[in-house]
Amino acid sequence: MLEIRNVSKTYGKNVRAVDDVSLSLDAGVVGLIGHNGAGKTSLMQMIATLTRPTSGQILFDGVDIVAQPDAMRRRLGYLPQDFGVYPNLSALEFLQYFATLKGVSDPRRPAQLLEQVNLHGQAARQASTFSGGMRRRLGIAQALLNDPDILVVDEPTAGLDPEERLRFRHLLSEIGFRKLVIVSTHIVSDIEDMAGSLAIMRSGRLLSYGTPDSFIAQARGQVWSAMLAPRDYEALSQQVNVLQARRSAAGVLVRIAHPLQPCAGAIPAEPTLEESLMSQRYAVQGLAA
Repeated sequence: MLEIRNVSKTYGKNVRAVDDVSLSLDAGVVGLIGHNGAGKTSLMQMIATLTRPTSGQILFDGVDIVAQPDAMRRRLGYLPQDFGVYPNLSALEFLQYFATLKGVSDPRRPAQLLEQVNLHGQAARQASTFSGGMRRRLGIAQALLNDPDILVVDEPTAGLDPEERLRFRHLLSEIGFRKLVIVSTHIVSDIEDMAGSLAIMRSGRLLSYGTPDSFIAQARGQVWSAMLAPRDYEALSQQVNVLQARRSAAGVLVRIAHPLQPCAGAIPAEPTLEESLMSQRYAVQGLAA
């Protein structure tokens, strides 16, 4: 469905935000993971045809969207990280306005989407009074107005409370049953239960791509658990990569990323997805060797 071929994006003379990234994506939820500055937003903006690659190609169903951006725009839904609303429009009026801009002919579509994102009871309320989570749901509704085949969502749960984050993840997961959903985040827990595949970016480059299970499988044998005395913990933490540390009456319970047993008494631990990605990052940096 979506093919990214050797795409790079350079700003100014020396700032390479995206560096030779290649990916092939089909329907489902894809998590684009990386710290702030990893190149996630720049890549998503190119997919959304908001900016053009400095080099490389992006193909959607075989069509070069750099040369023919309208071929993507007709089938795209996009929710940026900063999503604003018009102060004097109700939620329904807001969606009706965007439906007109997108050429949506079905007058029932805005109300249907408000129900889908659980805002139908707030249809007459001014969107400017919505909470952060409600605005994000309204943003998803506007992104779905044209029934897109691809949905691009940038940092969707930033600033949301736990209940809103859970509701938002469930909504995106449902959409991913039928469409390609690309979700960028630096919070692994936001996508671990809904993403069928993960693309890991760092400094503009694609480090790896695979399923959550494949990342966990790669990390088995690389994550260890141990109970240490506080003095031993202080010494060991200077030598190995500590993933987690929790003090208790018995000492310090630690989880460590290391290819070999890091200390006496350490036992292999089943890695979480977040620990798997962290241990891979340490290995890439050469810190776990």
